[in-house]
Amino acid sequence: MKQAPVLTERDTKRVLQHVARGSFPERNRCIMMLSWLAGMRIGEIAALEISDVLKADGEVRDEIQLSAAQTKGRSARTVLINSQLKSEIALYIARADMKPSAKPLFTSKTGKAFSANGLCQRVLQLYDAAGVDRATTHSGRRTFCTRLAERGTAIHIIAALAGHRNVATTMVYLTANETMMWAAVEMSG
Repeated sequence: MKQAPVLTERDTKRVLQHVARGSFPERNRCIMMLSWLAGMRIGEIAALEISDVLKADGEVRDEIQLSAAQTKGRSARTVLINSQLKSEIALYIARADMKPSAKPLFTSKTGKAFSANGLCQRVLQLYDAAGVDRATTHSGRRTFCTRLAERGTAIHIIAALAGHRNVATTMVYLTANETMMWAAVEMSG
């Protein structure tokens, strides 16, 4: 089975440019950023409630506590939110005028919560319309893990951030690229 491609910076820019011109730009941008900057699975993103990302005072949380019911492996996990992603979430929340509640964070144009499959289809449409060939919803997670590896993050840290219990699973996500190989060669000298 062929793996989802790792996105280039050019790919992500193309997607964001397309998203900005389309309907629901803040929502769609935030969905993509949760995938690219936090490595979240599409089913985890679809399962998010407003209170998962917002504190009672309306401030964006530093981390998302996913319950076992919200994850693929049925094991609760914590997703850390970096400053860029925190800003993206805050912008989306402000534009949508949301308050902390158990309501879905992301809804379709009909106002109903996305199913994992429905959100998967939406993200695939966004990639396709932006001209990013062969990208899948898993491309975001692979991109997240590979970018961390490019920056020298230890494999056990990447595994923990991706919610993998075994580093062998994480290894499948990583793609050795020219940047990583040059960095390794430079360290050898």
